[in-house]
Amino acid sequence: MTPSIPNSPRDGRPGGPAGPEPQTMVGHEGHTMGGHAGHGTSASGREQWRVAVSATLHCLTGCAIGEVLGMVVGTAFGWGNLPTTLLAIVLAFFFGYSLTLRGVLRAGVDFRTAFRVALAADTLSIAVMELIDNGVILVWPSAMESTLGEPLFWISLAASLVIAFVVTTPVNKWTIGRGKGHAVVHRYHH
Repeated sequence: MTPSIPNSPRDGRPGGPAGPEPQTMVGHEGHTMGGHAGHGTSASGREQWRVAVSATLHCLTGCAIGEVLGMVVGTAFGWGNLPTTLLAIVLAFFFGYSLTLRGVLRAGVDFRTAFRVALAADTLSIAVMELIDNGVILVWPSAMESTLGEPLFWISLAASLVIAFVVTTPVNKWTIGRGKGHAVVHRYHH
């Protein structure tokens, strides 16, 4: 269940994006999405795909930072595959949420609201990204046994992130088209 975000269509307060006039919001790359009211947006399908690609690249950045850092830390401490993978997943969520928090906090939103926005915007995207990324690594022969100094480690990680990007982008487009997921973040970008 998506938390109720102040001035979102779910809280029903007039004057926010749920008001009678659709608002045009400028997002990360200067793209616009008009009218976040209701369960969809008035942005074209093409525009929603552009926003979905941007959102997924944002997610990919946090996931990649967390994955690599988790693998480096796990390897440095001599941990096995399971604890290293769990750390990488936790760090992927941490960095994914942190990148969103940073942007929303810059918009002048209080921390509690910004945290709720990050959870609403990124949880599904990061979860899908991590499921696909780690799933690919698990089924790739010898990838789990490779070390940081081996090309297989980096090749399998890069390939798994590309595959995760390709799978996660339509998921983000679907949520954005319903005014959820990364569309929630756009209410705070001006």
